[in-house]
Amino acid sequence: MAISTSPRYLAAATGVAAAALLIGAFSLGTHEGSNPSSGTPAANAATLTASQAAGRITVTGSGTVTGVPNQLILSMSVQTSGYDVTSALKQANADVRRVTTALRDRGVAASDIQTSDLNISPNYNDNGVITSYGVSESLTATLYHLGAAGGQITAAVRAGGNAVSVDNVSLNLTSTGPLMAAARAKAIANARAQAEQFARALDEPLGSAISVTPVQQQQEEQLPFAANVTASGHAPVRISPGTQQVSVSVTVVYAA
Repeated sequence: MAISTSPRYLAAATGVAAAALLIGAFSLGTHEGSNPSSGTPAANAATLTASQAAGRITVTGSGTVTGVPNQLILSMSVQTSGYDVTSALKQANADVRRVTTALRDRGVAASDIQTSDLNISPNYNDNGVITSYGVSESLTATLYHLGAAGGQITAAVRAGGNAVSVDNVSLNLTSTGPLMAAARAKAIANARAQAEQFARALDEPLGSAISVTPVQQQQEEQLPFAANVTASGHAPVRISPGTQQVSVSVTVVYAA
């Protein structure tokens, strides 16, 4: 039996078929283009995951070296008293000038001698009456030649007589550049040795260093010590510089 289709139904069927073809083509294109490129979010997530999966070994290494102090800080004071402020201050100034001159004559530069304190105060008897006035002047001298420092101290004490006292002496390391470099090298080597031990324990190869962060760079402080020197002493004060330590710590991150 023959089947006939009117033009109106034929056009509708043709439109439906065309729409189906377009939808199929669009779907096919979408599936074929779904592989992510390097700039898509999917690709970035994969890269991030790979980065997070990389191994890291983080260690802290330390290095310490010793050096001989090359600087001495001398603190001295002159104490006088008088029935009035003017006479007491005049006597103190005269004593300080003698001490300063003695240091200068022994090779200490004027720029290395500094007034560090001045105190004027009344002295009272048991009844609370002022009997005199006391003056105290303090000096700080920086001595750079430790071999001559003992003689310089003794000369200053003799010049000041019984009015002078040595309050404290401290020894310092000022040329720390080479020492710091050596301490840093030791700290890096110590960190590397630790990282290699961890890598062997994990049965993993140790990669290159990713970052180095200084943690601590410290110079050992020398405690001041008192020196009792009398004006009648003839032999120079003996200075024993000893040694001081310079320490460095670093945190190093290695790839593994």
